[in-house]
Amino acid sequence: MSETPTLAGSRRLVIKIGSALLVEGEGRIRQDWLEALADDVAALRRGGSEVILVSSGAIAAGRPVLGLAARVLKLEEKQAAAATGQIRLAHAYQAALARHDLTVAQVLLTLEDTEERRRHLNARATLATLLKLGAVPVINENDTVATSEIRFGDNDRLAARVAAMLEADTLVLLSDIDGLYTANPKLDPAARHLPLVRRITPEIEAMAGAALPGVSTGGMVTKLAAGKIAVAAGCRMAIADGRRPGAVGQLSAGGRCTWFLAEIEPRTARKRWIAGGLKPRGALTLDAGAVKALLGGKSLLPAGVTAVEGGFERGDLVRVLDPGGAEVARGLSAYGAEDAGRIKGRKSKEIETILGWRGREELIHRDDLVLTGER
Repeated sequence: MSETPTLAGSRRLVIKIGSALLVEGEGRIRQDWLEALADDVAALRRGGSEVILVSSGAIAAGRPVLGLAARVLKLEEKQAAAATGQIRLAHAYQAALARHDLTVAQVLLTLEDTEERRRHLNARATLATLLKLGAVPVINENDTVATSEIRFGDNDRLAARVAAMLEADTLVLLSDIDGLYTANPKLDPAARHLPLVRRITPEIEAMAGAALPGVSTGGMVTKLAAGKIAVAAGCRMAIADGRRPGAVGQLSAGGRCTWFLAEIEPRTARKRWIAGGLKPRGALTLDAGAVKALLGGKSLLPAGVTAVEGGFERGDLVRVLDPGGAEVARGLSAYGAEDAGRIKGRKSKEIETILGWRGREELIHRDDLVLTGER
């Protein structure tokens, strides 16, 4: 990673948009601001970056439509407002990005979708496919069914989870402040802006304050929590003031913000998590040809598997063994033990006939596999 990060050269970029930036107090979507964001997204795409948007604002956009006054809402009222506002937001994003011939894909997630391994694999595969097909995913919390997420308004942390899940190298949190200060600048005129944070220490965390009243329910506390998730996953993070139209473009040009550095690359972080952060639930034994293919950087196909052990489920970690029983790799299985046993030794094109449904060609994709070298 560069010592002084910029958006230039970001391979995969996640941008989180706060409610107060996108929706005005009376529930009106700031179309001019959104169109400027779309211009910035199109410029990033032309520069070779994949872009994912994590957007707040559904509750704020939906509450006036349902006649819900500007007061503290009950949980079920928030969920009703989100259901209405989500449609408004989706249409607004679609219209703004269509000007650049960019296709929008709406994805609703909860934190559980990024943390529970089977759901994690599904969400990751869907989002990766959307990016491969050239779409711009617009992600929001699934507020109509979530509970604790609404109470905390924590799309900052969701954005960080998405960045980690997709191995993004850059996360940008657009907010109503241009970064981290030594104290709350709205309360302390002596507060100093910090342009660069190398590590999120307890001293850095102590600089964060509670959220101020308004449309947005996040605060610097949630942003630092997001930063810890992002940098641990090898993703650098920026907190920037997004209130003016074209905020992302200004950041690309070196605009004022706070950068949080990551010490490792995203793929390295994910490989470490697979190799040592999970408990194996089973094992797959391979033939010599499959072992050679894995060592050459290939995915594990069912045809090379000779034996399946354990009671693992889809998404669980399994050990990968050579014909003599020595471990050569570990990975996340795309099939549960029962289905893996049925398709072992068979060609990928036979999977649908054997199982009655079309699954993935790989038993373990190379992105979900780490060579351990214990031979």
